[in-house]
Amino acid sequence: MFDSIETTREELARHSYIADPGLATSLFLALKMERPLFLEGEPGVGKTEVAKVLSRAFETALIRLQCYEGLDLSQAVYEWNYPRQLLEIQAHRGAGDAEVSDIFTEDFLLRRPLLQAIDDAHERAPVLLIDELDRADEEFESFLLELLSDFQVTIPEIGTIRARHKPLTVITSNRTREVHDALKRRCIYHWIDYPSLEKEIEIVRRKVPELTEQLSRQVVAFVQAVRDEDLYKLPGVSETLDWAEALTHLNTARLAPEIVESTLGFLLKYQDDVDRLRPRCEELVAEVS
Repeated sequence: MFDSIETTREELARHSYIADPGLATSLFLALKMERPLFLEGEPGVGKTEVAKVLSRAFETALIRLQCYEGLDLSQAVYEWNYPRQLLEIQAHRGAGDAEVSDIFTEDFLLRRPLLQAIDDAHERAPVLLIDELDRADEEFESFLLELLSDFQVTIPEIGTIRARHKPLTVITSNRTREVHDALKRRCIYHWIDYPSLEKEIEIVRRKVPELTEQLSRQVVAFVQAVRDEDLYKLPGVSETLDWAEALTHLNTARLAPEIVESTLGFLLKYQDDVDRLRPRCEELVAEVS
């Protein structure tokens, strides 16, 4: 399916994802070389969507691990089903059995996302999304080094579980902290920047087709102008799409300062940013009209 960089771009576009040549090249090579794809960029620029599109394109399962501070192996890889183990022990004792059968088998194993991704029961390689790795602790990265090298997990009571089909792995980071170089070296790295004007217009056309051509251009031009402002959190593509959809529900034909001011919450998520931009709305609308 992805037998060239051009077909990679075409396949992504078929699923409404507009990729630039750099991203298409990185993705193509990640698939050919069976290496994880490490995507960094500002929030809302489409990093997570790459994994979702891959899942749809290959018609395979998407297994997502959402990272957060304090994430440990029991939440990411596996843990034992202690309540079920206890019930098994009680059942044997109630039946008068002198010995309890082994309760440390796969029947009592709770498989978390990383173990699910390398389960040999998969008929085809799933897509593994490790989302916002920068939110997890650095200790968790150390474990990922082994997993990403060999795609196997060792469980002391059972042994080593290896992937029959290596998962198509996408790792994302918003760069709230630096991820260790040792992990990045195991991946193919790509930075996703904010899109150009024409590219973002094309994204809006595909995702919000109800929007008129004129309003699509106004919306994108306004958002791109906002990104030049001195704000705490700049709007990403996801905010552009949310705002565009909201404007369709308001039956908006063209941007007006009063419409923009009343819907700024779709673009900006901090009140200080809203207060800073509100006095500029009329001027910015005039620039893009």
